[in-house]
Amino acid sequence: MKIELSRRALLRSGIATGMTAAAGSALAEDGPDPLITELQDWASYTGDPVDATPYGLPIRFEADVIRRNVPWLTADPLSSINFTPIHALDGTITPQGCAFERHHSGAIELAKENYRLMVNGLVDRPLVFTYEDLERFPRENHVYFCECAANTGMEWAGAQLNGVQFTHGMIHNMEYTGIPLRTILNEAGLGAAGDLADKWVFVEGADASSNGRSIPMEKALDDVLVAFKANGEALRKEHGYPVRLVVPGWEGNMWIKWLRRIQVTDAAVESREETSKYTDVLADGTARKWTWVMDAKSVITAPSPQQPITHGHGPLVITGLAWSGHGQITRVDVSKDGGMTWETARLGRQGDKKALTRFYLDTEWNGEPWLLQSRAMDETGYVQPTKDALREVRGENSVYHNNCIQTWAVGPDGKAENVEVS
Repeated sequence: MKIELSRRALLRSGIATGMTAAAGSALAEDGPDPLITELQDWASYTGDPVDATPYGLPIRFEADVIRRNVPWLTADPLSSINFTPIHALDGTITPQGCAFERHHSGAIELAKENYRLMVNGLVDRPLVFTYEDLERFPRENHVYFCECAANTGMEWAGAQLNGVQFTHGMIHNMEYTGIPLRTILNEAGLGAAGDLADKWVFVEGADASSNGRSIPMEKALDDVLVAFKANGEALRKEHGYPVRLVVPGWEGNMWIKWLRRIQVTDAAVESREETSKYTDVLADGTARKWTWVMDAKSVITAPSPQQPITHGHGPLVITGLAWSGHGQITRVDVSKDGGMTWETARLGRQGDKKALTRFYLDTEWNGEPWLLQSRAMDETGYVQPTKDALREVRGENSVYHNNCIQTWAVGPDGKAENVEVS
């Protein structure tokens, strides 16, 4: 029996792009491909020895996969942000060297031997830990996303920045190694705090800004980590080396870097970063308070303005990322017509809750214009809203917590741009 597979069936069966692309290239050539038939330089001489780069670096052909800053966003790069090149990555784990930075007074250098972590306030035994002390505690490994509350903030007023790195790149997803905060608190003892239902934990960093934030005791005793590794290696300087806080599912401003103090209190401290900043100003001028959780959100990373369609018509993989601070992503839908119709995407391998989920839609493109959108749903039943739905509730004064559906307009030339379809 002869079985003929369609091109789409070949893609689905895993014979995939390599075979079809190679076949297309061979058919397009009038003669033999010199890259196959002729001896190339890289096969004519020896390469670098094993110790040429003691710490491995990306190959020079990938030099464009870097964090990027938008200079006019802030007055000075010391208190600023750069963006993860999410358009150029696949899977879900963000390499540390690509993971976005957000600093309030610059990234400091703090050696392990000079590190101290103080625990005080309403505890039975005020304690001070060295880095070596922390290494002796039982540790855990978890993959979590960290998203700046201002991610996508420029889009409140309409389509602004033409690149997914700039609209959604204030996010990374790494495997953190650390000690549950509850372990540290229990070591100090919480008897002196009495009823924990109304207690808080105030955390601050060792840098000049300190960036102090208040965390409800319920969250502190749940899944918060005192972390000293990311993706299996020491934290990078810009990510809080040697120790930072990891607050899964909550805004990145609470993930205190260079963590120096944990204080148990009977009320929120009401610091600068939780009053004048990181609150959501509504249309009537009042502000939403304690909006810590990052709601379900998604974005298509390719095709996108920085990742146009370059291979011509035919099979195409639409891909992107989805996440929720409330838990697991359960479904992502993709629209090619600005939300009029939807197709359910294929989810990549699911890991920890409150981690990035990769999604794919295997489709075809033959030059037709698209208005690409993605819409995420999480395990609570929450559905990612449109911009209009958000504005109806919160107006246009906000900067933080914009989890709207994003639209890319793909033209006949395969190029994409940021547009608003609300």
